Amino acid sequence: MTQTPGHHLNEEALLGYASGALGEAESVLVATHLALCPACRGRTSTYEAMGGSMLSQIEPSNLSDGALSATMARLDQTDPSEAPCDDGGFDNATVTVLPRPLRDYVGGSLDSLPWKSRGRGVKELPIRIGDGSVRASLLRIGPGETIPQHTHEGVESTLVLKGAFSDETGTYARGDVAVATADHDHAPVADSTEECICFAVIEGPLRFTGPIGRVLNLFVRP
Repeated sequence: MTQTPGHHLNEEALLGYASGALGEAESVLVATHLALCPACRGRTSTYEAMGGSMLSQIEPSNLSDGALSATMARLDQTDPSEAPCDDGGFDNATVTVLPRPLRDYVGGSLDSLPWKSRGRGVKELPIRIGDGSVRASLLRIGPGETIPQHTHEGVESTLVLKGAFSDETGTYARGDVAVATADHDHAPVADSTEECICFAVIEGPLRFTGPIGRVLNLFVRP
């Protein structure tokens, strides 16, 4: 049975995605959540329809060279959230965990990727998306393991792809999005029954705040 996410993106994120106002990394996170969340897909479709209706009322202007062909090419593309499954050379476990919008950026099956150790039971895979102005990465947290206590200088958006984790704000499972700001100082703990895999997009530096935070901070600088 497919689990329906209980923690969703806010209206600002969905509107930004529908209007094309988000950066590439944020757009990938939204598109991946939409692939797992029928409710947010429906809301986004409504926003896109509203935008199309508003555009239809604007006085037309001359198109630049190539604009029509570029638009027609986009119309020929399939929405990633509705596309049939195509493994593209990935193994079954990777296809099951990573929805297509994110899988296209990863470049290989999960167990073959160059994960970096971030402490006991925690691994990170940095992913270059867009101009690199925000940090995007996959996190792999062993069953029952904890990400060291940390806070943020910007917004950290985390989408759960497998398993679950908990912090003081609640429990997040597959498809759920957790948003943390500079007001949050937390230590997420993975569920004890299976590993937790997440996709995180972080604006601004992350700073560890626990007893060994000063040491860990030396290893997480870009």
